[in-house]
Amino acid sequence: MLYRFIIFCVLVVISIRVVAQSEQPFNYRDFSALPAYGTPALSPDGTKVAFVQNVTSPEELSMLATYDFKEGEKHFLLKTDNEKVHINWYKWVNNERLIVSAVYQSRRGRTKVKDTRLLSVRFDAGGKGVFNLIHWKRLNSRAGNPTHTPQFQDEVIDWMPNDPEHILISIDAEVLGLPSVYKVNVNTGGLSRIVRGKKGIRDWITDRQHNVRIGVSLDYDTGEREVLLKDGDNWKTLFSYNAMTEKGEYPMGFALDPNILYYRGYKGDFKAVYKLNLKTNESTEVYSDDGYDVNGSLIYSPLTNDAIGVRHDGRHYWDKRYVALQKGLDQSLPDYTNTLVSFSDDEKTYLVYSESDTLPGVFLLGNRDEGQLDVLFHQYSQIDTSKLSPHKLISYKARDGVSVEAYLTLPKGEGPFPTIIHPHGGPGARDFSGFDYWTAYFTSKGYAVLRPNFRGSQGYGYSFAQSQMKGWGLTMQDDITDAAHWMVEQGHAEKDNMCIVGASYGGYAALMATVKTPNLFKCAVSFAGVSSLKHLVLSARRFLNNEFVKNQIGDDFDDLEARSPYYNAEGIKTPILLVHGEEDRVVRVRQSRYMRDELDDLDKTYKYVELENGNHFLSIQRNRHRLFQEMDEFLNTYLTK
Repeated sequence: MLYRFIIFCVLVVISIRVVAQSEQPFNYRDFSALPAYGTPALSPDGTKVAFVQNVTSPEELSMLATYDFKEGEKHFLLKTDNEKVHINWYKWVNNERLIVSAVYQSRRGRTKVKDTRLLSVRFDAGGKGVFNLIHWKRLNSRAGNPTHTPQFQDEVIDWMPNDPEHILISIDAEVLGLPSVYKVNVNTGGLSRIVRGKKGIRDWITDRQHNVRIGVSLDYDTGEREVLLKDGDNWKTLFSYNAMTEKGEYPMGFALDPNILYYRGYKGDFKAVYKLNLKTNESTEVYSDDGYDVNGSLIYSPLTNDAIGVRHDGRHYWDKRYVALQKGLDQSLPDYTNTLVSFSDDEKTYLVYSESDTLPGVFLLGNRDEGQLDVLFHQYSQIDTSKLSPHKLISYKARDGVSVEAYLTLPKGEGPFPTIIHPHGGPGARDFSGFDYWTAYFTSKGYAVLRPNFRGSQGYGYSFAQSQMKGWGLTMQDDITDAAHWMVEQGHAEKDNMCIVGASYGGYAALMATVKTPNLFKCAVSFAGVSSLKHLVLSARRFLNNEFVKNQIGDDFDDLEARSPYYNAEGIKTPILLVHGEEDRVVRVRQSRYMRDELDDLDKTYKYVELENGNHFLSIQRNRHRLFQEMDEFLNTYLTK
């Protein structure tokens, strides 16, 4: 009863938006627009909210802002055009200041990389409004004047909520790749070293009392990993395994009780959450999901400081208070997936993100004392939701009999439909239900979409995920081919009216489809796709994880060439659209340039588009619009409605 009036308001808002836009012509820019707002965060006292707002006029900018509910004042703190720097994340550290992670393009020698920095930002930009939290000269002197500058400077390992002036960070100030733990004053930038890097430890974990208790070591050459527990002046091994070749355990964090450690281990072939009593060495299963991995991080209560759940398929709680709140939200908003994203310290004020396959995301402000929810932000208010379609989780049989899950989205009307096979990136990722702006764009154009979670995808167990090891272009690719055949067999698609569209690994899969199945697709779109596995492996030699890359992709050059579109382009018959960001630091732009040159030499049908200053994540608004513009024209040319 408490939520009925507010829910009615939410539905009325959505209904008004649909009616108002139902007669508007289709415009790809409605879908390629950046979301209007980034995920908001409440201040500890719940009186203010921080958020990133994306604007297009008079300039295309992302702006970090705060809003004071009591005073009714909005403050703009930072702005970026996302060309060289973009805001990675932000979090309140006390009621006056936020800590902001900024990512920017840089070089290490001749190698283009990404660097991160921490900014301390006052909520109203007054006084010492914004400053770089890690003062390098100061840190350099504390660290003994090393010759390198740490690349990643934003790893906060403890927010120390009971000490609003300090945080703990992990940073490799002394030795490259071997981080120490520093205590940093968020108001002044003053710092002191708590623990010096040692024993090959790459990650540090504190308990809820802010003591450094766990170190996770990793040998980048061999893959050997140890989880170490501080025991007085010594460190003892809790778990050890080879991270390249074996299942293993990984610490997630402590309970309020400093003798209880949560960790992720395996229940058969699937990851589950366990807790370990460090006094008795007894392990207990906390949560598992039959047939799926539990991959998310722990959720902590700001009121009790204890672990209350895990981020998995939204949120899963074991704290009864949160179970009741989540149940109430889901009963009140039954057609949506409702995720609690932020709380005040007293847990009376909270933020909820609600979305569905056909609702492009709404942030709601809740108050437990008043028992109400208010609409805060819409993500994509310009999208005509009457044209969106629900996703259906299906399972199809691959050629070897293995069941593969996929999300099927059909447009309005009767099939068969022109069809998009849309493999995800990663490949160690997966697709989910919920709003997806690519899929919404495709189905609003009248295309059917199938997003297969092919072998190598995350979340389906260790054996399923291991298919990606030296498996690019093999069984993983066959699963995508079999998905296309399933669409035809089920009557959803016409066999001569399908295209394949993917980004990152999905771009590789799209290109590889034109090699392995040259007659299956009418066209292929690759954004930021890999074309040469050999060059991918060669480029990894400059990085610490070189051996991990070779373990995943392979190191036999003949085999790598056999599984690379670039080396097998002669037989391609399918028209290809290649799009790549000029400054992509994840998949280098040369991957698409190589493919362009080869297609050109072979007189194949293709179009190449390079996005100025573009990155791997389409953070720049004009580049996202350009990709969708090119894709829109390309699909209109080759798919028949």
